[in-house]
Amino acid sequence: MGKGRLSTDRLGTLLAHGSDRMLVTVSSDLPGLLRRIRRTADLSQRQLAERTGIPKSTLGAAEAGVRDLPVGRLVDAAGVAGLRIALVDDAGRELPPMTSDGARDGSGRHLPAHLDTLHTDEVPDRWEHRPARRQPWFTFELDRSSRDTRRERDGVPGDHDVPLAGDSPPERAAARRRAARQRRQAEWARRRAAGELRPAEPFICTCPPACDDLDDWSRRPVHAENCPCSCDVG
Repeated sequence: MGKGRLSTDRLGTLLAHGSDRMLVTVSSDLPGLLRRIRRTADLSQRQLAERTGIPKSTLGAAEAGVRDLPVGRLVDAAGVAGLRIALVDDAGRELPPMTSDGARDGSGRHLPAHLDTLHTDEVPDRWEHRPARRQPWFTFELDRSSRDTRRERDGVPGDHDVPLAGDSPPERAAARRRAARQRRQAEWARRRAAGELRPAEPFICTCPPACDDLDDWSRRPVHAENCPCSCDVG
């Protein structure tokens, strides 16, 4: 089977007209699909060949079931009839293509479609030993057993992650620090409300008047040489 050709194995194909479903077939009946396209478009083989640029001999052979047809050619032929080609699973649900906006590697290539994307800070050991290398935002799960465990727990993602604002490693690190700080503050507030912390004793400044004479209040407090307080209140 040539690359990019419609497989003669099991293929779920949906022909739809606009947003209305015209025909659902779970088969590899390429001749039947082509005949459906021509019937919907009311075109002869010669007319369809002229509209699509597909040689009439190629259309005739494909319709006779003696050769395959590149998927792109089938898409073109369906488009002439106002139809589209889609993938349908065993339950009859249409599956959309994977997004073109998904995470890519440093060379701009899509990450492997069959693997799940991860933020690179979820696997920091891959980058800690390469400090001079720019850390990408996303990577993929190398260990299939780990991937399968994750899928059993969280389900299978429908697509790869699409990079969004806040997904870079520095931004995610900053977000984790903010979250940790908020958790600490919430815990202190809870402990204070529960009476688990002793209330702070009121502070009384005992700086002598000489400190006020020396301090112009423009910087950190300035104290007299024999100040018993030496506080930071200023």
